[in-house]
Amino acid sequence: MEIRHTLENGKLTLFLCGRIDTNNAAQAEQMIISAIEQGGAAEVIFDAGELEYISSAGLRVLMRVRKRTAEPPKILNTPPPIYEILDTTGFTELFEVKKKPRVISVEGCEVIGRGYYGTVYRVDPETVVKVYESPDSLSMIENETKLAKTALVAGVPTAIAYDIVRVGDSYGSVFELLNAKNFNDLLVENTGRVDEITAQYAAFLRLVNEQTVPAGRLRSAKVMFLDYLEKVKAHLSGELYGRLKMLLSEIPESHNVIHGDAQMKNIMVVDSEPMLIDMETLCTGQPIFDLQGLYVTYRAFPEDDPNNAMDFLGIHTETTAYIWQRIMELYFGTQDKTALRALEDKIRIVASIRFLKLLVTTALKEHPLTELRIKHTKEHLQELLARVDSLDCP
Repeated sequence: MEIRHTLENGKLTLFLCGRIDTNNAAQAEQMIISAIEQGGAAEVIFDAGELEYISSAGLRVLMRVRKRTAEPPKILNTPPPIYEILDTTGFTELFEVKKKPRVISVEGCEVIGRGYYGTVYRVDPETVVKVYESPDSLSMIENETKLAKTALVAGVPTAIAYDIVRVGDSYGSVFELLNAKNFNDLLVENTGRVDEITAQYAAFLRLVNEQTVPAGRLRSAKVMFLDYLEKVKAHLSGELYGRLKMLLSEIPESHNVIHGDAQMKNIMVVDSEPMLIDMETLCTGQPIFDLQGLYVTYRAFPEDDPNNAMDFLGIHTETTAYIWQRIMELYFGTQDKTALRALEDKIRIVASIRFLKLLVTTALKEHPLTELRIKHTKEHLQELLARVDSLDCP
């Protein structure tokens, strides 16, 4: 038996190694209590990644430690045999217990999608894994799984991860998606069916946005975008910032489901049924908060880089422009150019805020076109704000 510990940012992590049984339980308890009593720990975490066995005597140690802490300690990286012991004895009801992720490799696997937060690989004909690139990948996966369950309960067809795995130095979510393709893949492979596929996509997006969740269950899209605005404030004039903040603040709140990045790569088609993936931006609000993401993907990115559409989506810029126009017509049920222009102006304002946020807070800030894109986005905002007095977009 060996117990090591670290204390970082108020988190005391105790690494449990080997066996904890009747022979050494008292010693283990003494070592754990000593580490806690050194002070400075707001949170206690047990890392059970190297724990081989724990007896009833060891479990009693955990219970006595629990009584000494303000909040129940977390037990992380729990090997399956240890998890079974904790689950059978009811400890999973008393502690937050996380299983140790199994380790997989994606070397040689087909890449079926890339996004801002990670890459999706097909592991086998029935399974895909989304590997996150963020250092906070584990918490992102747990949050996305929680959001996906909320969407599913609300009636939104959603892919739910059934396992968390370790992939190199990061983590991934595993999904069972038998022979699934996303809408973008279908477009690339069926260039003569653009209208049909776009119509299916637009109908699904409307279905998503028509679903509602109880107040407070998901984040507010408006609040998220006000935060985005704060992140790009330094790049805006005081007048421009103030006008944008006022318009955002006046958007009526809504409990309708918003994906937040609902471009075609993030909707899989499984046995002819569309299904959402990439749920980390899930929130509630007006439809404008989903439509803005489409504008960013299909119109904003290609503006200063005509090759962007082919590089990211595998389709020509002319096709992305056509897809955007058809989505607007189908989503709003009109071909009235004046009405669509007015709606697009509003969407472009919200899209510009998100585009700026991506340009200045992600790896895109190192892109050679970023300075030009920021300049053009600010110019567009000045032009749009001269003719838009409300962002309400029913």
